[in-house]
Amino acid sequence: MQETVIESGRSEKYYWQDLWRFRELLYILAIRDITVKYKQTFVGVAWAIFRPVLTVLVFVFAFDKVAKIESHSTIPLQIIIFTGVIFWNFFAMSFQQVSNSITGNANLVSKVYFPRLLMPLSAVAVPLLDFIVGFVVMIPFLIYKGYTPTLNILFVPVFLFLAFFASFSLGVIFASLNVQFRDFQQIVPLVVQYGFFVCPVAYPISSLKDFSWYPIYQWLNPLAGIIEGFRWCLIPNYTDFEWNSFIPTIIFVTITTTLAIIFFRKKENSFVDYI
Repeated sequence: MQETVIESGRSEKYYWQDLWRFRELLYILAIRDITVKYKQTFVGVAWAIFRPVLTVLVFVFAFDKVAKIESHSTIPLQIIIFTGVIFWNFFAMSFQQVSNSITGNANLVSKVYFPRLLMPLSAVAVPLLDFIVGFVVMIPFLIYKGYTPTLNILFVPVFLFLAFFASFSLGVIFASLNVQFRDFQQIVPLVVQYGFFVCPVAYPISSLKDFSWYPIYQWLNPLAGIIEGFRWCLIPNYTDFEWNSFIPTIIFVTITTTLAIIFFRKKENSFVDYI
């Protein structure tokens, strides 16, 4: 039986210890989110398959059949889009879920003591499950198309790890601001919507290399390196990925994660005043 003593300064002194002590709550919140997400749905987690597949079909039809945009890559457009959409969905959903994690758990925040950082962490459970389901389906599709993944696939957790911290850090900042200013709840969908086109999700990054602003694009869009790295893990002989694109990604993830945790801890004690 655990005993929690509420005293002045305890949350500052024992915060990270409490985060570990309440790890069971993290599991409970994650299972709850998954259950609520797919409760009373006819196909359940199969939605994790339908969403990216429908997205791929729409964009292949729009780009290839209607606009007839020429691809600068030798890889079929449907593979480029499928691999990009699976990974983007994980980032976008994680970002959205984390951003709404505090306001979505208002009752817990106002009534029960626990490290509030558990809520943003648990919010990633549903996007992670969706990613795993989509990933399992995507591998047979790649093999069917003649692109059997190589040992590069072992690096998938690395890029997934970076995507997690990128979405988590941004989401935590928005979650902290969203408690006091609900305007940020409206901004998040716009960021996700426009980010889909700004990042190389539905097109290979090679289609941008002829532009003079391409080096600036790499530095200002650290997610581009993560998405292209994910494609490099799954598509044999994928030459568009450049390891130097890792530099802005690592810098971005390191800085945003550090600032996000500091900002969240600073705002955490005032959440109950605005909830």
